[in-house]
Amino acid sequence: MDRLLRDYGMIFVLLGLCIIFSVLTLEKQMPDSNRVADQILEAVGKQNDRKTHVLTVGSSNKSSSALAKQLEILLKEEGFNSVRSVVGTPKDLRAVLDEMQADNNPPHFIVPSQDVAKWRLFEQLLDKYPGLRKTQIVIPESYLWPIFLKKSNLLAVVDRIVVIAIMAIGMTMVIITGGIDLSVGSLIAVSAVIGTSIMKAMGGLEASGSVVLIGFLAGILFTGLIGAVGGLIVAHFKVPPFITTLGIMLMGRGLAFMITGGFSIYQVPPALPWLGQGKTVGIPNTVILLVILYIVAHIFMSHTRLGRYIYAVGGNEEAARLSGVSVSFVTTFVFLISGLAAGLGGCIQASQLNTGTPNMGVMYELYVIAAVVVGGTSLSGGSGKILGTLIGVFVISVIQNGMNLLGLESYTQQVVLGFVILIAVLLDKARSGGTFAGVFSRKNIIGKKDK
Repeated sequence: MDRLLRDYGMIFVLLGLCIIFSVLTLEKQMPDSNRVADQILEAVGKQNDRKTHVLTVGSSNKSSSALAKQLEILLKEEGFNSVRSVVGTPKDLRAVLDEMQADNNPPHFIVPSQDVAKWRLFEQLLDKYPGLRKTQIVIPESYLWPIFLKKSNLLAVVDRIVVIAIMAIGMTMVIITGGIDLSVGSLIAVSAVIGTSIMKAMGGLEASGSVVLIGFLAGILFTGLIGAVGGLIVAHFKVPPFITTLGIMLMGRGLAFMITGGFSIYQVPPALPWLGQGKTVGIPNTVILLVILYIVAHIFMSHTRLGRYIYAVGGNEEAARLSGVSVSFVTTFVFLISGLAAGLGGCIQASQLNTGTPNMGVMYELYVIAAVVVGGTSLSGGSGKILGTLIGVFVISVIQNGMNLLGLESYTQQVVLGFVILIAVLLDKARSGGTFAGVFSRKNIIGKKDK
């Protein structure tokens, strides 16, 4: 039980954050068309009269007009023969009511959206239209529900995490070995601009789906190669990962601008958005890909020899070497995976935005590292879980999303995220040291004395 809490304890933090933001964003919500249709059916259903004349009214507001139109469709599907919707201004509604009054065909029910029900016309309805005295006005009932838990917002949270979550798989492996990779944000841009540049050169707007695949593979393989080169430098030349990947980060960003001349690439095939925006069986393709990658990564790290070697190198590099583990190979491998993951992230982002731009991935390396650390992977290496990283990604994304819903300024969000990262690092030190007291001990503050 203690081990489970140590590895996946952040899931309780995630649940706590969801509860907090749900409470803070609790507001009255407009009912959807299905709820309103149920109200109408409840009122009319006892009579079982499908000849009932229903008029739905919506304003030019997007949600209001959508409610009116969707309600019309639902009621017709339920067998109502006389359903009409009006979307627009009070003038448009008056024109329809004048027409109905002239035809002596008043509606049995008028269903206005909540904003329409506040129109002055409804206060004077019976005075101007005496024929509506028997008409029942059904105003949709609002209900309390958190904005945070609305379907559209939850989908936005999931959509936001995909790129960072995929990159975090590679970063988790790197950090478990005791390294770090600052280049992943720049490699997103490199992969995206290489892929879209190839698509543009091979036909652009008229290119087929196979060209998209070729562009994606080229971008991913190139960033994987860059990652492997970085791993070789770290493994064979003993250059610290921080310095190595910092240099690659700068070169990668510059290369992305050199390839594009500083401009975005829009001449891309129509098939490009399929990965980032498409759905399969109603599920976003990116989510399906994310689930598959995390299952594979979890199995790899938990049940394969190479996965155990990664933990061994991070736990004690010298002991791993004496045990016959090729430390150089393992180090190069994890940086290769990190590069490939960043390249795939760049392809997904290019697909989501339908373009390739050299500005992609700015600051992403920090979000990815934060998510991995928050997910329980130790910065000192040797411990960490792939599924814990996924939880960490969700924690970071939920915090950002919740702060956006609460209207906090971007600089305030940066302060909060920085605070979260510091807390995560302190928790990491507490886990490795045993207690929080160890974090603030005199030895840790002053440093060990030289012998």
